[in-house]
Amino acid sequence: MIRRFRALPLRTRLAMLVATAVAVAVAAAAAACWLLTRQQLRSELDTSLRGMNASRDYLLDTVSKCRDESQTAPAGNLPPGTAYIQVIQPDGSRCVGFSSKSLRVEDSDLEVAQQFLRESLHDGRTDDGQKVRVLTRQDTATGLTVSIARPTSEIDSALNQLALLLLAVAGIGVLGAGAAGLVIARTGLRPVNDLTGAVEHIARTQDLTVRIPLEGDSDDEIARLARSFNAMTAALASSRDLQQQLIADAGHELRTPLTSLRTNIELLARSEETGRAIPPDDRKALLASVTAQMTELAALIGDLQELSRPDATSSGKIQVVALHEIAETALERARLRAGPDLTITADLTPWYVRAEPPALERALINLLDNAVKFSPQNSTIEVTLLDGELTVRDHGPGISPDELPHVFDRFWRSPAARALPGSGLGLSIVARTVHQCGGEVTLRAAEGGGTAATVRLPGAATPPPEAPPHT
Repeated sequence: MIRRFRALPLRTRLAMLVATAVAVAVAAAAAACWLLTRQQLRSELDTSLRGMNASRDYLLDTVSKCRDESQTAPAGNLPPGTAYIQVIQPDGSRCVGFSSKSLRVEDSDLEVAQQFLRESLHDGRTDDGQKVRVLTRQDTATGLTVSIARPTSEIDSALNQLALLLLAVAGIGVLGAGAAGLVIARTGLRPVNDLTGAVEHIARTQDLTVRIPLEGDSDDEIARLARSFNAMTAALASSRDLQQQLIADAGHELRTPLTSLRTNIELLARSEETGRAIPPDDRKALLASVTAQMTELAALIGDLQELSRPDATSSGKIQVVALHEIAETALERARLRAGPDLTITADLTPWYVRAEPPALERALINLLDNAVKFSPQNSTIEVTLLDGELTVRDHGPGISPDELPHVFDRFWRSPAARALPGSGLGLSIVARTVHQCGGEVTLRAAEGGGTAATVRLPGAATPPPEAPPHT
């Protein structure tokens, strides 16, 4: 049953649930109304019984006739609403009043006659089976035990009519609730239908430009879902565009070293095939070019692998690291690459950050390599680390203001740098790593010429208690 219900469309299930909820509520209200009405009518019947009294002469005549004839007085046919009266003796015998019906004597009635109870009020029946409400009590004027009864048909007919009326109203209410629930479900789920249609369209056509229209300034769950869906498709479209751009740029960058490699290898192969030896100096230059192109190709592939990782993932473990120590390691490698013609000075104060050590070291090396690449001979590169701000300042040609917004773009290279080795991915990797650590990186023109690159990372001058001072 539950499985069949779940297989129904959502709007049908909502309509059924609304109809069921209304049916339960209406049924509970109808039952409460019927019970309250019944209780009120019975209370009024009991009140009317307590207000009825038989005359002293009537009771004495009833008892006298009962003794004379040794039987109950004859009962007549009484109209509805008329009270039935009889006198009960302590031995359980009874004397039925004139034009009344005989009532069955209950144990509680007998206890009143024997003066164990003051009165008894209960449901009873006449000898012919008619339902009545009976009040038995002592008559103060004659000392007799008198039972006064009225037929319950007076209230039963009213209760039956009320039950039919409530049943009809409940049925109409349930049907109306079902119809209203279906209309409300269709109206309320229209944005969900639009969302479903959009998802099906995207799955069928791969079209990520589809957007769900937002109605007004609503901030309900449906509007939030629509906004989230639009944001998701926009992010997917942007990611796909970036992926396609990355593939196109990577293909363009890979074409140059691959073309050079193929040309050099073809020259070496043709020399072997024809037997015409290449001069030693030219052969040495060809092999050096092949090695350089292979190194550049390997570096480019490594950079692409680094950039292809999602921002939320990391190849290593995030931990507390000493930024000044990682900067020292990067400086040692940068000095080897710079050679004796460049001077690199460093002033590093302790600073601890949370980062992935290999990725952070690679970012700092890229930053220093960029300074080494653009620094003229016999110049100085100044590196400082103070209060979590690492600055690398060179004395190269600098960067024009028009080029500053593009320096961290993938594969972007300034016109002055296109003749130099590199893929244009180094600063992109720096920006990515710094952002993953919660910091920021900027490049600006330095006073007196050159460029100043600044990396700001959140951290502290002392390691946290749970972390070792050196990592």
